[in-house]
Amino acid sequence: MQPSLAMRKSIYLDINIVIDILDTNRPNSQSAKALLKHLSYENIKIVISEDMLSTIFYIVKNKQAVLEFFQLIQKRWLISPFGQDVIKEAIKLSLAKNLDFEDTAQCLCAKENGCMALITNDHRFYDCGIKQYTSDEALKNISTFH
Repeated sequence: MQPSLAMRKSIYLDINIVIDILDTNRPNSQSAKALLKHLSYENIKIVISEDMLSTIFYIVKNKQAVLEFFQLIQKRWLISPFGQDVIKEAIKLSLAKNLDFEDTAQCLCAKENGCMALITNDHRFYDCGIKQYTSDEALKNISTFH
């Protein structure tokens, strides 16, 4: 019997990982796709923020593939809104510490959703207290996500 969504451990994917999955011309595409395969196989819940969808659609050239991908992930991933509290905190932190607002909001969204790790290939990503991995590091440490 599979655990319910609420009981499964969850991993947050930054937008660059999702774009790497969709765009085979990106340098980290292969590791991102391999990571997705392992996370799916291990039944680990994947979380992203809903604001990523329009940005991904804008960036990735194959619009049909993007829309089909969105259709698929709606059934399997948690697509979470930021919510007022996350937005307020991200603004406050970004102003006080001169942080990238988008990264800060993404990290706080991951924290709000109880994610055990955040996967990003951005080496300057805001640290809100959640363990961060690149896609390559996550592949090497996949057993820690159980």
